[in-house]
Amino acid sequence: MQGGEEEQDRAVLTDFLAYLRVERGLAANTVAGYRRDLEKLAAYLGAHGQSLRAAAPAELTAYVHALARSGLSPASIARSEAALRTFYRFLQEEGRRADNPARDLLRPRQSLRLPRTLSQEQVGELLDAVQGRAPAQLRDRAMLELMYACGLRVSELVKLELKDLHLAERYVRCQGKGSKERIVPVGEKAAQALLAYLDGGRSQLLRHRRDQALFLNQRGRRLTRQGFWQILKKYTRAVELPPATSPHTLRHSFATHLLENNADLRTVQELLGHADITTTQIYTQVTPQHLLEVYQRCHPHGRPGGERE
Repeated sequence: MQGGEEEQDRAVLTDFLAYLRVERGLAANTVAGYRRDLEKLAAYLGAHGQSLRAAAPAELTAYVHALARSGLSPASIARSEAALRTFYRFLQEEGRRADNPARDLLRPRQSLRLPRTLSQEQVGELLDAVQGRAPAQLRDRAMLELMYACGLRVSELVKLELKDLHLAERYVRCQGKGSKERIVPVGEKAAQALLAYLDGGRSQLLRHRRDQALFLNQRGRRLTRQGFWQILKKYTRAVELPPATSPHTLRHSFATHLLENNADLRTVQELLGHADITTTQIYTQVTPQHLLEVYQRCHPHGRPGGERE
């Protein structure tokens, strides 16, 4: 491929990424993912003497097959295909191509990966492992209680600032994926842990610094995701929880326990901040008792004895 064509491909890709940021309002991490996927495609096409702008359907199909042969997971291949479809649809809508060569790409079947969760008893053991009145211990208890009470992502937890916490009204305002804000109720135990931390822990960790972050490390700076990971690992080891327990395990457990206690799926979707309810539906796969209860309540022959009341 000629140098001029490479420059034109780079220019088109720059325009597309700007479209994602400005018009679609996608998060920086999402845009970066699109860029990586399309740069890989461009390198593949370039090695075969083709340009990104002029790729044919057969070439894109061959590329997807190459991804599959490389051992890439179905989820990663599906993400790459989504980037291809969006990019070439953009070119078509902008009048830079007459067609979308990625329109008819076959989507690979994705194996169902059930979220890893803790039982309610295991969550209780984890929270009870955090004892003491030292500033770091008050912080750790407040973080774990809040993450489980609200189903927060770890990125949402560490982004929280003092202004996001509204304990009098019992809610927290957090910023999720795509910079979308949502309001999540805060339960009694989490509220008590947060008050204890604010009254007896945060000011000592702050060390006369000026930082609006809610959760601070020992140097008085905003706690990082990696810092929270290390804290969680310490307590999961202390109570011998599964080694694979992660911050997201608490979020999964939050959703699963709500469904086990008869919360409706739409409410759980709103609390988790899922844009699409199909993302939330995976949690029904790990709550068979909940599914049985719904079936028995709703199916004409679902109840013992064979009749509905």
